Amino acid sequence: MDKPNEWLYTDKVKDHFMHPRNLLLDEEKFQADGRGVIGNIKCGDEMIVVIKVDKKTNTIAQCKWKTYGCASAIASTSVLSEMAVGKTLEQAYQLSSRDIAQALGGLPEHKIHCSVLGDKALRAAIDDYYTRNGQLDKVKQEKEHIICQCLGITDSDIEHAVLEGARTYLELQERTKAGTVCGKCKDKSLKLLEEYKAKYFKEEEL
Repeated sequence: MDKPNEWLYTDKVKDHFMHPRNLLLDEEKFQADGRGVIGNIKCGDEMIVVIKVDKKTNTIAQCKWKTYGCASAIASTSVLSEMAVGKTLEQAYQLSSRDIAQALGGLPEHKIHCSVLGDKALRAAIDDYYTRNGQLDKVKQEKEHIICQCLGITDSDIEHAVLEGARTYLELQERTKAGTVCGKCKDKSLKLLEEYKAKYFKEEEL
């Protein structure tokens, strides 16, 4: 059984959960330059991120969101929305779940996976902006293949999870959340897990 303190949230997580920043209250009125949606409300998790872009500086002027996820997902996306503003599109695209967790002062180990929704939705919003503005050469999402349809987990996400230490299917789920909704992607995820382990590590290192 997990120790009680492994599940404690930092004061910053609690603050962003109780007082979330940049909530999207009226999407039609916002008139976004880019929109990203990750997950599926029918599966229990969905994240929507919308952005407005300052075209003179190529930076994110506003970042708003709404989610049907858990407390960790809410806090993670709230702080992400603050982190994204003022960054160039390229800088914002590089924001990761690890950056989010650090900004929150850490998340319980079993809740790290909840922070993936926001950053993935932000990247989707940026790709949408590029698409709307005819900058298809900058769209990166098309180069990836979605493995987990429910949460938008790609082969690249699984590859990164392996590089960061995932060796078993359970560890892969803890890092990416793949297969935690309907489970239909399990076989594909396991196949990729083994392929990336073989690609990057010798047998004695596993």
